[in-house]
Amino acid sequence: ILCKAALGSTVTPSETKGQKKKEFHIESLTTWLLKQEQAGNIDAELTVVLSSISLACKQIASLLQRSSIINLTGAHGTINIQGEDQKKLDVISNELFCSCLRSSGRTGIIASEEEDVPVAVEETYSGHYIVVFDPIDGSANIDTALTTGSIFGIYGPDRQCLIDIDDDSTLDQAKQKCIVNVCQPGSNLLAAGYCLYSSSVIFTLSIGKGVFAFSLDPSYGEFVLTHEKIKIPKSGKIYSFNEGNYDLWDEKLKKYLTHLRQPGPSGKPYSGRYIGCLVGEIHRMLLYGGIYGNPKNTNSKKGNLRLLYECAPMSYLIEQAGGIATDGHQRILDIKPVEIHQRTPIFIGSPDEVEKLQTYLA
Repeated sequence: ILCKAALGSTVTPSETKGQKKKEFHIESLTTWLLKQEQAGNIDAELTVVLSSISLACKQIASLLQRSSIINLTGAHGTINIQGEDQKKLDVISNELFCSCLRSSGRTGIIASEEEDVPVAVEETYSGHYIVVFDPIDGSANIDTALTTGSIFGIYGPDRQCLIDIDDDSTLDQAKQKCIVNVCQPGSNLLAAGYCLYSSSVIFTLSIGKGVFAFSLDPSYGEFVLTHEKIKIPKSGKIYSFNEGNYDLWDEKLKKYLTHLRQPGPSGKPYSGRYIGCLVGEIHRMLLYGGIYGNPKNTNSKKGNLRLLYECAPMSYLIEQAGGIATDGHQRILDIKPVEIHQRTPIFIGSPDEVEKLQTYLA
């Protein structure tokens, strides 16, 4: 009592106790997922799938931090289905993702940027979930220790894919029966997210109930909740386009960029920021607002990013946070892929900024 009087405080012992509990309370990703399961927002199987993805992300983060030390920088010497040179960590990260998803026992079909076709998981035919992912987004940044990330999306059980492996059915046949079912519009996603590998390792997730971010605490190797129900600002002052392609773009888009470079009411133009990693662009945008664009150009008529496992999961997250994602004409989540590695232009970000862009593209 004397100490309280001396400090001029009106805090009661019970309030002090409550403050300490709140200050040191940490909610891990595992605890959060179990709470979502108990609330009926996800089922037990989806909890296991998401946990297995978070484990893959931890392993990739560890490899990235030590990549120069353990000689994992540089090219692998192979080319993926898109004709892109693969980095060593592209291949290893893909194997890690596939291994974690297989061992979860809850995944039936896997589609990856690094795989030619979707993989039917023979070891886990009790698993029904379809998982699409890009194991390392921005892999060109690896050798210079810049921002990279992983992107994933999860689709629901597909009963047409529940095939028993017997003498009359092979894994190749299963692939053929299920390949079309992997190509679903993003509006069918049950969950999506990304893991950012930078100064912090951040696992960002939505299960259709808003966007939540978890930071990896290296002291005990667990993701802990740091951002609840993220809402993207309605507008922003940052734009992110690869302006090296400026002369290859449509004239309408050029006029929009000219507008962004003009001083606004504050006397300042928009700030141009380009990371070269979709995960990094989206993470910054969720927190600070703005717009990111990867448009078509005269050399890439369909854009550069893949619809199924890059644009759709990110568009799902942005919409859950109150933003907009479009190809310039229609909502990204309404586009049904006709092939696994289909590309699409994308403009994504704060609602006011994307709507302003659409007035120029109309």
